[in-house]
Amino acid sequence: LLSDLFPIQSQLDYALEDATTQEEKENLVHQYLHKIDENDDLIIPDFEEGLEWLNTDGPLSLRKELSGKVVVLDFFTYCCINCMHLLPDLHQLEQSYTIEDGLVVVGVHSAKFPNEKVLKNVRSAVLRYDITHPVVNDSDACLWQELEVSCWPTLVLLGPRGNLLFSLVGEGHREQLFLFTAAALKHYREQGLLKHHDVGIKLYRDSLPPSILSFPEKIAMDPSSKRLAIADTGHHRVLVVSNTGQVLHCIGGPSSGRRDGNLFEAQFSSPQGVFIKGDMVYVADTENHLVRKINLSEGKVSTLAGTGVQGTDKEGGALGPQQPISSPWDVTLGKAGGDVLWIAMAGTHQIWALFLEDGKLPKGSDSKKGTCVRFAGSGNEENRNNVYPHKAGLAQPSGLALAPTEPWECLFIADSESSTIRSLSLKDGAVKHVVGGERDPLNLFAFGDIDGKGIDAKLQHPLGVSWDEGSSLLYVADSYNHKIKVVDPKTKQCRVLAGTGKAGNGLGPSFLESSFNEPRGLCLGEEGKLLYVADTNNHCIKVLDLETKTVSLFPIVVQQEVDAVLTTATSNTPAVRKLPKLPKSAPVFTMPSITVPSGHSVTLLLKLALPAGTKLTEEAPSFWCLSAEGNEWLLEGRAVTGSISDLSEPISIVSSIPVAPASTDPTLMLDAWVYCCLSEGGACMMKAVSFKQPLLIDSTSEEGSVAVMLEHAF
Repeated sequence: LLSDLFPIQSQLDYALEDATTQEEKENLVHQYLHKIDENDDLIIPDFEEGLEWLNTDGPLSLRKELSGKVVVLDFFTYCCINCMHLLPDLHQLEQSYTIEDGLVVVGVHSAKFPNEKVLKNVRSAVLRYDITHPVVNDSDACLWQELEVSCWPTLVLLGPRGNLLFSLVGEGHREQLFLFTAAALKHYREQGLLKHHDVGIKLYRDSLPPSILSFPEKIAMDPSSKRLAIADTGHHRVLVVSNTGQVLHCIGGPSSGRRDGNLFEAQFSSPQGVFIKGDMVYVADTENHLVRKINLSEGKVSTLAGTGVQGTDKEGGALGPQQPISSPWDVTLGKAGGDVLWIAMAGTHQIWALFLEDGKLPKGSDSKKGTCVRFAGSGNEENRNNVYPHKAGLAQPSGLALAPTEPWECLFIADSESSTIRSLSLKDGAVKHVVGGERDPLNLFAFGDIDGKGIDAKLQHPLGVSWDEGSSLLYVADSYNHKIKVVDPKTKQCRVLAGTGKAGNGLGPSFLESSFNEPRGLCLGEEGKLLYVADTNNHCIKVLDLETKTVSLFPIVVQQEVDAVLTTATSNTPAVRKLPKLPKSAPVFTMPSITVPSGHSVTLLLKLALPAGTKLTEEAPSFWCLSAEGNEWLLEGRAVTGSISDLSEPISIVSSIPVAPASTDPTLMLDAWVYCCLSEGGACMMKAVSFKQPLLIDSTSEEGSVAVMLEHAF
């Protein structure tokens, strides 16, 4: 048990505090190892049989594969910000000492939330955090309980016999971790007890197909230009796309880095929150511990706040680039006198303000332009509400939504680790409860999945919020319940809007029959008619039509080169799909005009027949693309491309006609690319066809939706 180790190690810890030189510290640890080796009571039990392992060929045992190794056990849970802060230290340790040198790091995932016990969710976290060492899903926390581990994260160092050497609780012990590891490797190497064998590392990420998006965390829309900013977090980049999915800019990626400069050379590290207004995109560059600005008109990326190193300051007050910050998770633009960028500072459990102009916080002093300062949160991880913002306690705030007008005038906060939604007044700084959690400010385990009012409602690790000014409703990404919920802050009623409650990737037919997998970000578009959802673990964006109550997949397409990264992406980070040009041999059919009532829809039924003796080629997916050159308003919020996998039935493609169309005689163009090969094998070919469908939009017609069949035999 760790309780047997603590009295012995505490003597070493006190001695190390008094040591002044590195040599003195190394000697103290060396003496400690000689002493602790004599204690046979410190050999820990092996991993339970039947546990699920990631990044390995199979299960590992302390008595077999890990025998003869110095092992670092990292007891973590993937929601925990402190556990995330530890990963760079472990990564650097693994860079310094290899498995052949005798060091193996093993992540022991011991879940806090029920959702975190599920293997596929742990698998997603391993990918998202780029963990390359073995991870065991100890879903019932057996080893945690055997050793009496008490908090996340806890590191336990073992010797070659599975014997306890050291324990480090919490983050911020990098120096001791490296000191203890180096000393243990040297000690057991000199004794001839280290073994150099491999342990069968097999990275899960290497078995995955490429995807356009990788763990998109947040999404934001500029109401005036209708452009969307997407944090493509797993690819370490930000995409700016039109509301029909055309990629206009791709900044950063495919690998993590930290670099300002033009759009072609800029780099991010797991960007999370994004906010777009005009040509400015503000980015929470989370793992760089920075807040960045993308100026699209100038083609430049700059740093507004942070030094690039995780900060521990919980007060702030310096100018942005001189102010260390910790894991900013979301950003939103608002007013505090002048323009201010509100920051959800997950790493210190606070809300901060970055003044873009001179201004003043409620219950605060004047702040000059460029100042980055704490607004709310004591820095203690709590669910504590208080009329004084600095006395309130937050728990890993991860999502922000601004409600700027009366009677609200507040920020709504997705406070993930307390599983609550909170409000922060912009008039007096008071932090108040909205829904979820419970009254005890120290209980961060009051989670669940219950619709209801105020404290009776239960959420599970919500990560995103979006405010609808028109209806005065707050939309919530209830991430670990795999649901989208809606909250009325006036009545404090919370109810499910979409999602089955089980992780999945279904599109309906209704909201409650659609499924998500840890949705983490959302934003409203089209004046509150559409809700865009970053469906993070499904690597896609989904669109909820709040009027028709239908869910669709938001396409990401590029029809021309956009920024350099699209051409330099690696095989693991594909460029956004570039549509091929229609070959000159492709027939183009101009169809007779059809009359469509405004406010209704037109359905194009695409019916294609392959050449005799051929079949669709699975390895080269066939697809269609809908466009409306010069009349892009026709396609707003609609899918403009889709796959063709079955030609036995016509493919149905729907386009809605606005009540007030910008033109009465637009033309829809539907192009199809079909890849087929001879049924006997040998020869493969690509066929293409294009249809032009002129529309006459009639505001007087009372007929409903119109359908037209577009047929072609290749």
